[in-house]
Amino acid sequence: MANIKSQIKRNRQNEKRRLRNRDFRGAARTAVKDAHTSLESGQNTAAAVVAAISALDQAAQKGAIHPRNAARRKGRLMKHLAALGLQAKSPVTEPAAPIVEKKEVEKKPAKAEKESKPAKEEKTKAEPKKPAAKSVEKKAVEKKPAAKSTAKKTAEKK
Repeated sequence: MANIKSQIKRNRQNEKRRLRNRDFRGAARTAVKDAHTSLESGQNTAAAVVAAISALDQAAQKGAIHPRNAARRKGRLMKHLAALGLQAKSPVTEPAAPIVEKKEVEKKPAKAEKESKPAKEEKTKAEPKKPAAKSVEKKAVEKKPAAKSTAKKTAEKK
């Protein structure tokens, strides 16, 4: 058992993370097993594969398994599905929204920009600037002459 406070806290955190990761890994493993059984039986194969892919993606996103591990397992599932001649609509492969092309915006000529600058200056001239909150006039502080060093004092006495 650790005696240091930070290590005790680290152990608590690691235990919480281990339990959380175990849940995600277990859910992904179960979904993959269900997908394999459905591939063998031929019933609800596409739906089971999509559920397994979703569980693997979630486990990878949460950090329970490595993303490449998830990709490899998803690839194997899709390979089995393709061998049966079926296709699954994966949530990952579908585009989220249709891609909208951006319209080109015409730039104004440089002369128009120069004309707009004086308009801004006129506004600033019309409205006087407000003084800053902390801009109080500094009081003149007289500096005292520096104390003479002891070497100079002894030289002056002699």
